[in-house]
Amino acid sequence: MRAMQTETIDFAEVQSRWRELIAMARAGTEVLITDGGKPLARLIPVAAPRTVPRTPGLHPGAIRTSDDFDAPLADDFWSPRA
Repeated sequence: MRAMQTETIDFAEVQSRWRELIAMARAGTEVLITDGGKPLARLIPVAAPRTVPRTPGLHPGAIRTSDDFDAPLADDFWSPRA
């Protein structure tokens, strides 16, 4: 996996360069927005949707449900804690 490229921009420039910043994020560049040199926000590309379908049953026995998982909870569970 290769590291994501990062571009830093001051908050004062964001409005005039918004389309450019969106295009950069679409291309895979992280945009770090700063205010006076301090990090303020990050604009990152959205992860690509999963293309491989999930397959049930790949790890049988990895998850176990207890026999009482649907049993009523004790009354003190519902009481506010001090």
